[in-house]
Amino acid sequence: MSARESFVARFGGVFEHSPWVAERAFDANPQVALTTNAVHAALVAAFRAASDAERLGVLCAHPDLAGKLAIAGELTDDSKAEQASAGLDRLSPSEHARFTELNTAYTEKFGFPFIIAVKGLSKDDILSAFERRIDNDRQEEFETASAQVEKIALLRLHSMLPGDANA
Repeated sequence: MSARESFVARFGGVFEHSPWVAERAFDANPQVALTTNAVHAALVAAFRAASDAERLGVLCAHPDLAGKLAIAGELTDDSKAEQASAGLDRLSPSEHARFTELNTAYTEKFGFPFIIAVKGLSKDDILSAFERRIDNDRQEEFETASAQVEKIALLRLHSMLPGDANA
């Protein structure tokens, strides 16, 4: 396996179902140090350099929070663990109904699912952010969701790689 293939195999899922981010990151910097901060910087640079349509594809690859993929058990292992850490796998029927209502309204308004890095947040924190962010305009929310995708990537990398000595 080539160095590029190995990098993509290892980091291709950090940006949800979007291995092209890792491919471009490696192509731009094949000597990237395998530390959390260095890999994250390379992946983020590739993501930010992408077209809005490509970035939208990454946003759309993310599942709804507590949505139909979660119910069907079809989340990626990372997404499943992330949602469970916030209690989204243990919602009451009324909480689930509220998430479903917000997911539908948000996706209809913005054209991509609500994305938030859930680590350290409760379901109430997430609902509050959901209700606040749904009032954003599309460009503001596109940038907010993109920043959240980058934060999710960093959290995933923390579990995969050592940190930086100077961090």
